Amino acid sequence: MEQLKVLIQKYTPEMIDFRRDLHQHPELQFEEFRTTDKVAEVLSQLGIPYRKTEPTGIIAELVGGKAGKTVALRADMDALPVQELNDELPYKSLEDGKMHACGHDAHTAMLLTATKALKEVQSEIRGSVRFIFQPSEENAQGAKAMVKQGAMTGVDDVFGIHIWSQMLSGTASCVAGSSFASADIFSIDFKGRGGHGAMPDACVDAALIASSFVMNVQSIVSRETNPLDPVVVTVGKMDVGTRFNVIAENARLEGTVRCFSLETRDRVEKALKRFAEQTAAMYGGTAELVYDYGTLPVINDEKDALFAQSVIKENFGEQALIQEPPTTGGEDFSYFTENTSGCFALVGCGNPEKDTQWAHHHGRFNVDEDAMAIGAELYAQYAFEYLQQNS
Repeated sequence: MEQLKVLIQKYTPEMIDFRRDLHQHPELQFEEFRTTDKVAEVLSQLGIPYRKTEPTGIIAELVGGKAGKTVALRADMDALPVQELNDELPYKSLEDGKMHACGHDAHTAMLLTATKALKEVQSEIRGSVRFIFQPSEENAQGAKAMVKQGAMTGVDDVFGIHIWSQMLSGTASCVAGSSFASADIFSIDFKGRGGHGAMPDACVDAALIASSFVMNVQSIVSRETNPLDPVVVTVGKMDVGTRFNVIAENARLEGTVRCFSLETRDRVEKALKRFAEQTAAMYGGTAELVYDYGTLPVINDEKDALFAQSVIKENFGEQALIQEPPTTGGEDFSYFTENTSGCFALVGCGNPEKDTQWAHHHGRFNVDEDAMAIGAELYAQYAFEYLQQNS
């Protein structure tokens, strides 16, 4: 719809200002009270009904002028406990040790701008558009909380976007099938028997148990899972020992598992438990595994993904559409598509000339704000065209 393109351009300066304000005032998981209030203020000005979710977040609904289905658009709002290193930015984070290092400030501003544009064409919308401003994506709790509070009730389809610094500005991607991996967290507590470092024969060395586990656990990936089904097992933290001449009695490991198949996820969890317990037993110790499910894998509905690709080509040109490979990063958008069709797109924001090519979660991360107009329009065009074609 050409009018949406014009409207997005009209609201782009406001969108950039809104994003910069959020960037200066980052809020962590389930602490997004100011962000929630800022979004609510705009929705009130637009006259769009909304309700706040607990403890943070907003669900709003725009009912079109014609009967039809309901499509949901989702943006996340939370920041990260990362120290911003962009000292030259006039809108640098004002909160020490906190920053929007993943682009959620841009997502919120993009969706709010799409909301403004769709409000102006409300009479032509066939159905309803639900706007989900989600908290707490970074710890994979927000989507589940919003689903429990009715975010997906009555929704026929859901669409989400993530700004992506690994793709050049001016591009967008929405692959059919696997997009983001599941993201789980595990911890293992090994227990041995401590003692004097000079008398190892009287001890069971927890450091040795933990080290042996770390050295051998990658054989789960290389020998126990399908080589055509990607999986990552990472031990990211080891806490063991108290002093140079004391044999460790306890060791604690923490790590993550990423994969695209629930069958593989289950297999890896069982293998981790077996490896931990049997490695510990081999040295005379014990092990306890705690495995916490984080996000489900994001698997884009094929029909929706192809539709999103057509929207990208029609509105931004054939050259804008690329096929970004799946990532083993996690995204709790997966909980919105657990029982509803939908897809998740990536919008490039990397631009070396503007120094916005830094990795997500890095202290130098930033967004090429020219890319935000593409994201806002993609939100709006997807919703409008989906309802036109499916109602």
